[in-house]
Amino acid sequence: MAAGSVLQAHDAWGGYPGNEVLQGIDLTITPGDAPLGIVGPSGVGKTTLARLLRGVLRPSRGSVTYGGRPVDRMRGRPGKEFRAEVRFMSQDSMTISDPRMTVTVSLRTALKEARKAGRTHATPVEELLDAVALEEHFATRRMITLSGGERQRVALATALATRPQILVLDEPFTAVDPAARGEMSRRLGDLLTRLGTAAVVISHDLELVARMCPSVHFLAEGRFVASGPLGEVLAAREHEAVAELAEAAPLAVQRFR
Repeated sequence: MAAGSVLQAHDAWGGYPGNEVLQGIDLTITPGDAPLGIVGPSGVGKTTLARLLRGVLRPSRGSVTYGGRPVDRMRGRPGKEFRAEVRFMSQDSMTISDPRMTVTVSLRTALKEARKAGRTHATPVEELLDAVALEEHFATRRMITLSGGERQRVALATALATRPQILVLDEPFTAVDPAARGEMSRRLGDLLTRLGTAAVVISHDLELVARMCPSVHFLAEGRFVASGPLGEVLAAREHEAVAELAEAAPLAVQRFR
């Protein structure tokens, strides 16, 4: 593990003027950690948390740091290294910058950027495609010809291309066929283990989170109100928001016990 590669939020507050949806988040992610889930009702700030961790949103109080340095102030070489070592994927990642670009070119562009940031150990294109359950022939496909679910898989493969220390996934499989999510989560989990990459999985998909993450934080009222294995969190119903979600998904509660 590289020195100073811990991503940490300490008493982090954030949101938008007049609406601080996060009110004191403490979170520490270290390379090699098991995947961690972040769940909670819609509108509680899950995506805001991802933006704080990425540094595109500055905390109004507290701090978010990587290697002890504020992520919202990462510039120059440190910024390049941060973007290579800590990769983010959201629904916005499916945007196509060049419709003529092939899947292979997209992945190799990410690898080239990583090399400039000093990350010389790349993951082969074939292994990346396998990790997101795409067959080898997709390597030559142009991005414009892919479905939304296929683009989302390529976005995930691109995020993995640099062998990141930490991977933050914000609703990673929303466009993927539900029938394929199980296989994707299994392959992705296997690759994360081999790479020693820690992952934060932010999602409303309880099935996905339960399958990938041994432990979760439940976000409500601007803070983490419960933590632990998803089944135990839902069964304990320690907070009103947890109880409401458990009542809305009784089959999930039974399945995850």
